[in-house]
Amino acid sequence: MALPAPGITLDDKQHTARTLMNAGGDIYELNTVRKHLSAIKGGQLAAASPGAVLTLAISDVVGDDLSVIASGPTVPDNSTYAHALDVIARRGGGDRYPAAVMHRLREGAEGRLAETPAAADSRLARASARVIGAQRGAIEGARRAAESLGYHVWIVDEPITGEARLAAPTHVARVAQGASSFPRPLCVIASGETTVTVSGTGKGGRNQEFAFAMAAPLAALGAPVAGASIGTDGIDGPTDAAGAIVDGSTFARAREAGMADPNRYLMDNNTYAFFDRLGDLIRTGPTGTNVGDVQVILVA
Repeated sequence: MALPAPGITLDDKQHTARTLMNAGGDIYELNTVRKHLSAIKGGQLAAASPGAVLTLAISDVVGDDLSVIASGPTVPDNSTYAHALDVIARRGGGDRYPAAVMHRLREGAEGRLAETPAAADSRLARASARVIGAQRGAIEGARRAAESLGYHVWIVDEPITGEARLAAPTHVARVAQGASSFPRPLCVIASGETTVTVSGTGKGGRNQEFAFAMAAPLAALGAPVAGASIGTDGIDGPTDAAGAIVDGSTFARAREAGMADPNRYLMDNNTYAFFDRLGDLIRTGPTGTNVGDVQVILVA
C-alpha cells in the first residue's frame, strides 16, 4: 500500500514521513502529503479499478474521516498539492525534504499533474466505504472492563490531541475540575492521538511522553491517583512498549533510582529509558489492530 508516485522512491516517502512526524505533524497533515506522493492513495486505487469497490475501515483517526484513514485509497480526496505544500511549509520548510518530493508537489500545485480524485470524479461512482471499527471503539471496551472492576466511569468526549507534553497537563486539569461530581472509585477514560516534536536524541513515543507529562500534575492532586496512556496497536513510537503508567510517586521513585533530574528525559525525548528503569512501561506486544490511543486516570 506504499506504492510511490512516478519519480518518487520509497526512501523519499519514508524520509518525508519521518521528517513530518519529528516536526510534530498530525495524521491529517501527514496523510495530506502522503496522498500526493502515492500512486494509489487519495482515491487513486478505486479510480484505477474496473469493478465496484467496497471499503471496510478500522479507524485510528480522530473523527473517523474515511479520506484520512490509511490516506483514503478508495474514497474521494478534497486535499490538493497546494495543501500538501502548506503542510511542508509549516513543518520545517522545503529544504528539509527530498528534492524529488518538492519537485512533484510544486509541479502538482502549478497544474502540471492531475489532482487526486475528488467527490465529483466519475471513476469513484462505484466505490463505497464505511467504518466498521470506530476510533472510539476501544473506549467502550475500557468502560466495560472498568465497570466490571467496580469503578464508576467518566468518558471524556473531547479527543486528546496536540503536543503530548502540553496536552497531558491540560487533560489532568480537566479531570481535576470535573472529578468532584463523580462518585469513587473513578475511572476516567479518554482517547485521541497526540504528536511529538522531536528535538532530542533519545527514544520514546507520544504515549510515553503523555504519561510522563501527567506525573507531576497527578501528584499535585493530593489524592491516590494513577494514569496511563496506551497505543491500541501495542506499539508506541520506535519502541517495544505500548505506553506507560504513572502515579503520585513516579518522580520520587525516579530520584531514589538515581535519576536526579527526571525532566531531562522528557527534554531529550528519552522517556522510554526513564520508564524502563522504573519498570513502568506497558508492554502488550503488537495487538494486530489500531484504533488510536487511550488515556486512563484512576482515582481511588
